[in-house]
Amino acid sequence: MLNGSRVLVADDEPNARRLLEILLRKLGCEVFSAPDGKAALELLLKTPMDLLITDLNMPGMSGLELLAAMRSNGHTLPVIVVTAYGTVENAVAAMKLGAFDFIIRPLDVEQVEMVIRRALDVRRVHQENEFLRDEMNKDWGEFIGQCQAMQTIYELIRQAGPSKASIFIIGETGTGKELVARAIHSNSGRSGLFVPINCAAIPADILESELFGYVRGAFTGAHKDRVGKFELAHQGTLFLDEITEMPPSLQAKLLRVLQENRIDRLGSNHSIEIDIRIIAATNRDPLGAVREGRLREDLYYRINVLGIQLPPLRERPEDIPLLARHFLKHYRKSLGGGSFNLPDEVAQALIAYAWPGNVRELENMMERAVVLSQGKEIGIRHLPQEIQLKELPIILASADNDDEDMDMEAGVAKLEKRLLNKALNQSSGNKAKAARLLKISERTLWYKLSKYGLKTGMN
Repeated sequence: MLNGSRVLVADDEPNARRLLEILLRKLGCEVFSAPDGKAALELLLKTPMDLLITDLNMPGMSGLELLAAMRSNGHTLPVIVVTAYGTVENAVAAMKLGAFDFIIRPLDVEQVEMVIRRALDVRRVHQENEFLRDEMNKDWGEFIGQCQAMQTIYELIRQAGPSKASIFIIGETGTGKELVARAIHSNSGRSGLFVPINCAAIPADILESELFGYVRGAFTGAHKDRVGKFELAHQGTLFLDEITEMPPSLQAKLLRVLQENRIDRLGSNHSIEIDIRIIAATNRDPLGAVREGRLREDLYYRINVLGIQLPPLRERPEDIPLLARHFLKHYRKSLGGGSFNLPDEVAQALIAYAWPGNVRELENMMERAVVLSQGKEIGIRHLPQEIQLKELPIILASADNDDEDMDMEAGVAKLEKRLLNKALNQSSGNKAKAARLLKISERTLWYKLSKYGLKTGMN
């Protein structure tokens, strides 16, 4: 794909420059021109380029000198040199300096087009490889779940994938928002990359340069041009995780990008056209974030074309054993084998737990159990203390004496209410202290208190 590629043509012959400009514009490239090597270098230092085509013999600064100077300044873009028959040796010298290829005058239009396409393909692959280097070793697991809520999510992914609509995914931390976003991208048919960025994990002053990229000299420490996440996601998907943590000033710039489909790298005066799909996510209530001023209202309605609400793990208990077995199998294999079995008592203990950290917490817990079991079957003793449910036998014993049928949900509810009341009594009603005693978050504590209609008035 050549559309939007920036190509600089350096040649002291106006007619020669004009010929290449016509060809490049026909291919959909954005063309910049320079009459000599010095002017070309000045352009390279302030404007990001994807390809340089330069004549070897130019007054002042030759093509060879230009190539050496740009490499010393950290530029890695491909260079095509143009030469006459009598100076092929110089072209070979340019290749040794890192030129991509050379073309000989008089120009063969078909050959020139082929070389340009190859050079820009190499440029694109190089940029993608830089991004993928950090992504390639990640194991993103599988999207697992059989409950009705997850079936609805699967159907939304199937319907949303092929569309161009922006999507807003809402769910607690650890529910798998990025997995959903990746599944949508995989089902979209878009040819570009899936590029994730966590807006909460990057300082505000750095987030803008990560998104937009920058040119050399844009700020202290900008020693070379850098492609931002917007450009990397061209013809693909940009996943903005925890978008409510993005500074309002940057949200305004994002809104403009979505409206105009163009960006400016920091320090550059030239716009770059982009074709991206935005998928945003948050662990907050988005309308609450709008009211609090954390999320611009106009941006919210721009990205919330299709909203997807992910259920927390505690609301899909039937999926917990499935997920646990999946993670158990994964970590058993990585550590050289062992039993993949999930004993019933372990499965019931997992189901009874509140899972404030959701699926991510379950994965970490299964890895821990595999390490502690040393290849043997995992048991209750391999789980963290807060999940061993020492009081569960008491509830089950009392349930055995009841005339009513055994009800797992009712038994778990009894246990949770007893633990909540016990923690509140020991903490004299202090919610923060009670949450620490129960080893859950305050948010989960308030959810449980509301769920069971327990007193929430004391602080």
